Amino acid sequence: MRSFFAVMRFILTSIIAFLLVLLLAGCTVGPKYIKPTVPATPAYKEEVPGSFKESDQWQPAQPSDQMSRGNWWEIFGDPELNKLEEQIAGSNQSLKVAEGRFREARAAIRFNRAAQFPTISTVPSASYVKNSDFSPNSPSKLQQSSKGDFVLPFDLSYEWDLWGRVRRSVAAAREEAQATAADYETAKLSLEAELALDYFELRSADAQKKLLDDTVKAYTDNLQLTLNRFKGGVAPKADVAQAQTQLDTTRVQDTDVTVQRAQFEHAIAILIGKPPADFSLAAAPLNYQPPSIPIGLPSELLQRRPDIAAAERRVAEANQQIGIARAAYFPTVTLGGTAGFAGTQGSNWFTWPSGFWAVGPALAQTLFDAGRRRGTSESARANYDATVATYRQTSLTAFQEVEDNVAALRILENETQQQQQAVASSEESLQLFTNRYKGGVDTYLQVITAQTIELANERNAIDIQRRRLDASVLLIKALGGGWNVSNLPTFGASSVRDY
Repeated sequence: MRSFFAVMRFILTSIIAFLLVLLLAGCTVGPKYIKPTVPATPAYKEEVPGSFKESDQWQPAQPSDQMSRGNWWEIFGDPELNKLEEQIAGSNQSLKVAEGRFREARAAIRFNRAAQFPTISTVPSASYVKNSDFSPNSPSKLQQSSKGDFVLPFDLSYEWDLWGRVRRSVAAAREEAQATAADYETAKLSLEAELALDYFELRSADAQKKLLDDTVKAYTDNLQLTLNRFKGGVAPKADVAQAQTQLDTTRVQDTDVTVQRAQFEHAIAILIGKPPADFSLAAAPLNYQPPSIPIGLPSELLQRRPDIAAAERRVAEANQQIGIARAAYFPTVTLGGTAGFAGTQGSNWFTWPSGFWAVGPALAQTLFDAGRRRGTSESARANYDATVATYRQTSLTAFQEVEDNVAALRILENETQQQQQAVASSEESLQLFTNRYKGGVDTYLQVITAQTIELANERNAIDIQRRRLDASVLLIKALGGGWNVSNLPTFGASSVRDY
């Protein structure tokens, strides 16, 4: 009876000690996370183009805005582009790689969270042992020289998280999972923008091809006119040679455009996860106008871009690593226990006298490691400084990308008007020189020169239109598409930002 009370006293003491430890477990060592500041201005330097107005189709996502902004590419109003963009999420292989990385990071949360709970294991065994009758441990041959050994143990191990190492490991895994989720969104936005750029490049090639086809037809008619004049003795042989050279040169340009178009078509096929042989796009004119894109404020951009969010989450993760390294300076307390049944035969395995148990805490403290913990701590702090710098550089790059494309759109809008005037002037000039040539006033060289200038201006007008569309896509990408930080997964942890 006295031993029974001793056992109960020990169990009660252990429970009280355990509860006290749980109360102390709320403290953590290491710095509390504070989001780094980023150099930002109240407004952007570059002014938006004068044609920009509030758009009903698409608006940049606002911080903490739960409203769905829809698919940003729909602002261009091209059903073919919409159909292609919708295939990226389910078919692009590069995006599937990013999605796999996200699932891997999410599983790491579950792995680290398991350390917050006890580990229970069992290794049941059954054996029959016969000792030698002449064993020195057998005092008499009359003693039983063989026995059975049936054991059913249950082992428990639990580390008391006194200094927050386990909790910080879980939080770091959550931060990394959030960063990986933002990486996925960054990859998705980049692929969507790349597809839109390739699509507009292809349509620009279609427009160039149509222009050159029409030009080849016009130059063919001019060559016939020159031949007729030569046969009539009105024009010299040199005019025919010049007209033939102009036609052949333009045919080369016409053929060369098809190389670019084929390459862009192949690139689009890969982006939507198809082999180029299974994909084709019919030719279509480039009759788009750059849409109006509200850009908002620089301070809002920090919460709209997934790459900035990923960099910031990794700063938070690096801060957790500092705490984990700091916790290594303190002792580790582990509660261990084992209980089960052991008997000489199966019939007495589960009887009370066959039971056994043991429980108790263990403390482990490193007394000397030749600077290993200090090196780990300094490495964690250096990594934190590096991630802060990466976060700030990513933010500054985002500001630059917005400014670059706003400036490009504004300047290209003015350039479009200038180019339209140049096209009109070159068309008028060509018509005048053609009429003068037919009237015998000017040589055919004047017509050739006017034709070259007129074709160059028309091709440049198409190229400027393409550049404006590309700048629109890049501006939307620079603004983060329709994404904002409220889209980051929380993984059921409301305290993920509290460390």
